Amino acid sequence: MTHSIMVGCDLHDKTMLLKIAEGREKAETRSIKNTVAGRVEMIRMLRERARMVGGGEVMFAYEASGQGFGLYDELTEAGFTCYVLAPTKIARSMQHRRRKTDEQDALQILELLKAHVLAGNPLPKNWIPGPQTRDGRQLVRMRLDVGEKLTVVKAQVQGLLKGNKQRRPGDSGKGWNATFRRWLAELASPAGTLGPSSRSALASLLRQLSWLEEEIDLLDRQVLHLALTDRYRDVFYELLGLKGVGRLTAMVFLTELGDLSRFSNRRQIGAYLGLAPSSNESGDRDGEGGRGLPKTIGHSRRISSDRPRRPMNDPTTITRRTRAFVAWVTPVTEFAPSSASRQNDLSACRRRPNSRMPVIAITRLSCQIARFPLDTPLHSSH
Repeated sequence: MTHSIMVGCDLHDKTMLLKIAEGREKAETRSIKNTVAGRVEMIRMLRERARMVGGGEVMFAYEASGQGFGLYDELTEAGFTCYVLAPTKIARSMQHRRRKTDEQDALQILELLKAHVLAGNPLPKNWIPGPQTRDGRQLVRMRLDVGEKLTVVKAQVQGLLKGNKQRRPGDSGKGWNATFRRWLAELASPAGTLGPSSRSALASLLRQLSWLEEEIDLLDRQVLHLALTDRYRDVFYELLGLKGVGRLTAMVFLTELGDLSRFSNRRQIGAYLGLAPSSNESGDRDGEGGRGLPKTIGHSRRISSDRPRRPMNDPTTITRRTRAFVAWVTPVTEFAPSSASRQNDLSACRRRPNSRMPVIAITRLSCQIARFPLDTPLHSSH
């Protein structure tokens, strides 16, 4: 009789702890070095075990981590079925968290895999992006990271000025314009009014600022080059036609969400981004909304990183300043249970313009961006 070989793996940088079981039999524990030679030996061992049980299928599962998808690629190339599980979707008891061990983690992953194979239970698996999507993500994520570093440096400059009781000249206007930058350069010069150590610190921050801005210019050109490739060009131009969507916002969505045909509807995309409301009902008690939100809305929670959502903050903030904002958000219909509650939500927006509007604005923008990938075939997930 042919049995499936099921493996639950607790993956680390240097080691892999395996829990291996055949069908409903008791699991066996194996520790493997996470090296090229170690993984080759593991694949050979699993193939041999599958041969001994009549050529059974090998199914392997491990949690997503900073190790990336290299192990997934090697196992699938070897002909195994591999699942990468989402840690945020795996329920763990308080006792499990207090007594967390590698062996316990590997056993839990194996039990989830066995429940999926033997009983048909859903498996909390991640979608695996293809090599091209992963490659594009690296560039776009680096652009986001450098932008965040630039924000940190600017905040450090402002903190240094406040700490030294320096106020920008009244004729320097607002923002980081040329006049303001000249004044900062004068403060950092030997003739500046700051103390010697503060001058050195400010000069260092200005050098970092200059380098980061040059790096952002270079990365922006590289992101644009990526956007104009055959893989992204058509939908990239479509997204640029939406209000508030720029080059970076469009490319973040295309690389982070990948093949959006994996979502059944836009509500799933909203949940992935943390924009769909959650509920917390118990008996006769209705789930309560978050602070400043109508009770029917509930809390929003995300099941992914916040990278796809961050680039939408600026365009939605700009859009909220326009008089047409309420009319712009009105078409948001998928994130409230009924038309009556939607009207209540919009009425609450008018009464408290700073409470619900940002959430609805980002939701509206995500719906618009999501419309193209769900309605038209775009690029392959690979």
